[in-house]
Amino acid sequence: MTTRITVPVSAEPVPVFDVGIDDKVRVSSAVGLGIQNILGMAGLLIFPALIGTAFKLSAADTAYLYGVTFMTSGLVVVLQSVFLLRLPIIQGPYAGSLAALLAVGHGRGGLGAAFGSMVVAGLIWCVIAVPLKRFGPITYLAKFVRDPIISGVLVLILATQLTSTALPNWLGTPASPGFPWVNLLAGGVAAALVIALTLLPKGTLLRRGAVLVAVVAGTVVYALLAPTSFGAVGENLGVTVPRIFPFGFEVHGDLVLIFFITLLPAIAESIATYDIVADWGGQELSGYRVSQGVFGEVLGSTVGAVFGGLSTLAYPDNIGLLRVTKVGSRYVTLATGVILLVLGGLGPFDRLLQAVPLPVLAAAGTVLFGVLFASAIDVLSGVHWSRDNLMLAGFPFITAIGGLFVPATTLKAMPAVVQLVLAQPLILGTVLLVVLKLAFGSRRS
Repeated sequence: MTTRITVPVSAEPVPVFDVGIDDKVRVSSAVGLGIQNILGMAGLLIFPALIGTAFKLSAADTAYLYGVTFMTSGLVVVLQSVFLLRLPIIQGPYAGSLAALLAVGHGRGGLGAAFGSMVVAGLIWCVIAVPLKRFGPITYLAKFVRDPIISGVLVLILATQLTSTALPNWLGTPASPGFPWVNLLAGGVAAALVIALTLLPKGTLLRRGAVLVAVVAGTVVYALLAPTSFGAVGENLGVTVPRIFPFGFEVHGDLVLIFFITLLPAIAESIATYDIVADWGGQELSGYRVSQGVFGEVLGSTVGAVFGGLSTLAYPDNIGLLRVTKVGSRYVTLATGVILLVLGGLGPFDRLLQAVPLPVLAAAGTVLFGVLFASAIDVLSGVHWSRDNLMLAGFPFITAIGGLFVPATTLKAMPAVVQLVLAQPLILGTVLLVVLKLAFGSRRS
């Protein structure tokens, strides 16, 4: 027999952070934690290179993608930290937009049509997300997503999907210089340090900088045992200047639909993240404030697409980092945004990114993904597991993750929109959660 413990409605949530959301920190601490935030953004460090490789772009164009991706993320992070959402939310490039870009960018119109259609889809979302104090579509969506079942399962799907970038990138491939033992050792040092330093007493400086220290130590170990070149960091001393539609401009209706659908789960996941972080900081999150956050996100995504950058979403890696460091100050987030803007304009920084070993980043990220996964379970622990809720959580999760294992030949036989939905667990999971939630609500009515 299970005994249920009822918590009084008036009980205030217990803050998770040692440093509160509105608390200020020293500039040196903010800069150190900001750099640590950036090192935790795996997609930010990898996605531009994937686009450059997929479309056979020149080294200069790939470097430009790095610059504009950093600047887009930095712009949105600054907006969210002090002007709109006012929460410690780090925004980074969205894997769903990358998948959509890779899926349609080789078709008619190439990258010009892909980015042009992405801009139009973003503008439509900007209109939908205009902050309204009384009522708006995003306010309704926020009420829907803030059901612990919806937010918990979305984060659970996202954390599970991230496993594909964790251990596989930590191990590397037979073609990588450190495969397998150097990769395992250097990554193991990084992972062990993240775990060990985060267990230090409250307020310890090393605990707050655990990931940064771990990545530096892992990189040193890797460099001592495998070929690593930092000599090219001094090259490309120029400044990256954003260019309007650098790959051309076209708009196709079907591509607009694809990018519009792609942004829905990113917005839903971000709303779920806002709610979790606000709860950790003991802050009330109104529907209007959520609308401001979503508007900042889609506005930044649209501006980024104009200059050839990817859409952004609340970055899951950094949510785990917040829980690990217990520093929730949005002024650290502001510092992160400023650093992203500055680094985006520096050519040598792109070379430095290529010198940090991927296995080290992946190993440190593996610890953060684990924390994120456990946080989703924590959210779901407060759910009353009725038959409806068991179906609502279980079926979307298993089906969404199952999409990762659909054979490539099967996917290629389907329309582009279906391919995108099946190949991206967050998109498929969001669609199924919405359909089942509405269906169960109608049945109860």
